[in-house]
Amino acid sequence: MASKNEPRAPRLTPLDLHDLVENDDQFFSPGETYDGQRFDRTSFDEADLTSTDFLECELNGPTLNDTELRGVRFRGTVLNDSFAPVMKGARTSWRDTEITSPRWGSAEVYDSTWQSVRIDGGKIDFLNLRAAKITDLQISDCIIGELDLGGATVTRMSLKNCRIGTLDLQQARLKDLDLRTTDFRTLNGVGSMSGVVIDDYQLGLLAPILAAHLGITLA
Repeated sequence: MASKNEPRAPRLTPLDLHDLVENDDQFFSPGETYDGQRFDRTSFDEADLTSTDFLECELNGPTLNDTELRGVRFRGTVLNDSFAPVMKGARTSWRDTEITSPRWGSAEVYDSTWQSVRIDGGKIDFLNLRAAKITDLQISDCIIGELDLGGATVTRMSLKNCRIGTLDLQQARLKDLDLRTTDFRTLNGVGSMSGVVIDDYQLGLLAPILAAHLGITLA
């Protein structure tokens, strides 16, 4: 039986994509809907995909550098080996989606919505989730230079075996944010840690930061 104090894990929906149609388009327009399609090594660089829908699609090795993704909706979609030195993804919506081995530089996905999403592996220099609404997100085995959850609303988010340089929780509203097994060097927003789950080792590392926040002198 699970401990009463055990955090609730993200609820993830398994994907079963089949009978996908190959998409060989080279020119893309905003507001299109792609349903049940497969994109292989497609370059979306500098394309305007504003308010585009990807429904039950598979994107293998897409490049998304300077692609305008504002308002894009991903539903039941897989992104494998995506590459984006600069990702313009404000107000995107991600639902029942799997992202594997992303290589993102600055990922500007603030004001976005995430529901039942899995990110596995990869490296992200800056993941800007400021003011995002997150429900059921699992990030595993990922290297993140800076993870900004400032002002975000988070319910059931797990970071498993990740390495994070700076974690920013300022003014975040958190419930069941599981940081166990994840290393982070710097933490901002210690006053917003209610709802975070850590282990004994992490508590020891955070002791000086917590003491400073509470005005406790360690002698």
